[in-house]
Amino acid sequence: MIVDENSNPFELGCATEIFGLRRPEIGRDLYDFRLCSPSPRTLMRDGFFTLTGVAELAAADEADTLIVPNRPDVEVPRRRAVLDAIRRAHARGARLIGLCSGAFTLAEAGVLDGRRATAHWQWADAFRARFPGVLLESDVLFVDDGDILTSAGSAAALDLGLHVVRRDHGAEVANSVSRRLVFAAHRDGGQRQFVERPLPDVPDESLAPVLSWAQARLNAPLTVAGLATRAAVSPATLHRRFQAQLGTTPLAWLTGERLALACRLIERGESRFDVVARASGLGTTANLRALMRRETGLTPSAYRSRFGPGAG
Repeated sequence: MIVDENSNPFELGCATEIFGLRRPEIGRDLYDFRLCSPSPRTLMRDGFFTLTGVAELAAADEADTLIVPNRPDVEVPRRRAVLDAIRRAHARGARLIGLCSGAFTLAEAGVLDGRRATAHWQWADAFRARFPGVLLESDVLFVDDGDILTSAGSAAALDLGLHVVRRDHGAEVANSVSRRLVFAAHRDGGQRQFVERPLPDVPDESLAPVLSWAQARLNAPLTVAGLATRAAVSPATLHRRFQAQLGTTPLAWLTGERLALACRLIERGESRFDVVARASGLGTTANLRALMRRETGLTPSAYRSRFGPGAG
């Protein structure tokens, strides 16, 4: 991870927490994580503290994944040395990650032209004006465009980080990391950045009870109407609460939970994909295959080879 002058401490902390900590509960380290900077002393955002003792910028030339700097002053040009390091990493096939305003850094380096990306909603207009060649998706949590990934506002850095862990090490490991973070195990990148009511009003309209009830019955023929009946509201009201509290639809949430369960079953050793499909509520092997390819880029067989028992 490159840290430059006026970088945001929060995203630095998120990346360090997800990629840099030892994982004794998993039994192995997931990443070899290092910080690097173009300066021996890096003054962080608003002078909160000074970062010292990290590697020189040349360390970025060895990275398989490079997280680029982000900072609040999006109009100030990035250092040429930092932009050149990003261009070199992209040219040799390294994966690039921009957290929050890090999308500006990637765009300034010229690696986002014609590519999908996101950034914090409050900077969407400014981003489009400066970088019209980038396909900005301004109302999502994060965008995975293969070798370039970007996240929206600060907390979405955790969502993208867990998505990367899930992509690299599977759903079971990502769930373990999220438990240690005491954070939602999976929020799909397509969910909205801004929700109308993060905390329920009084009387309590939280979705937590119906979500827990559904998660315990994913193999059952659940429907949106059935969830609404359980929550004692109309389907329209349920839909509004999902959008307001989770930023997604009931059907999309249910499908995501079922797919996550299917992935965990495969990782735990279930080799019969028809059984996985039924046990996760996805129904058929064909549906399982289509959803896994769409969401993970892998077929069930390829997912088992990568994340199943005995995988490297």
